[in-house]
Amino acid sequence: MKKITMFYFPSCPYCQRAMKYESELRAEHPEYAALEIERIDEQKQPELADRYDYYYVPTYYVEGNKLHEGAANREDVRAVFDAALEK
Repeated sequence: MKKITMFYFPSCPYCQRAMKYESELRAEHPEYAALEIERIDEQKQPELADRYDYYYVPTYYVEGNKLHEGAANREDVRAVFDAALEK
C-alpha cells in the first residue's frame, strides 16, 4: 500500500466533498478501508505545504507523486485510492 497525502482547507467545500467521497468509497469497497491518508491543513502547516508543488485544494499525492489537484469528483478520489493500492 502506498502513502496518500491530501492537502486541504477545513472550510473548503470541495475538500469536504472529496472527504465525503472518501468515506462513501471506503464503505462500499472493503479494500479501501486500510488506506491511510495523511491530511495536511494548509493553514496550520504552511511550512510543510510549501514543500509541495500545487496551487488548488484538495490536492492528492500518492508516494510523493501528484495525482489530483482541485475540485474532485468521486471517480477522481477512486483513482487516487486505486493508485495507492497498486504494487
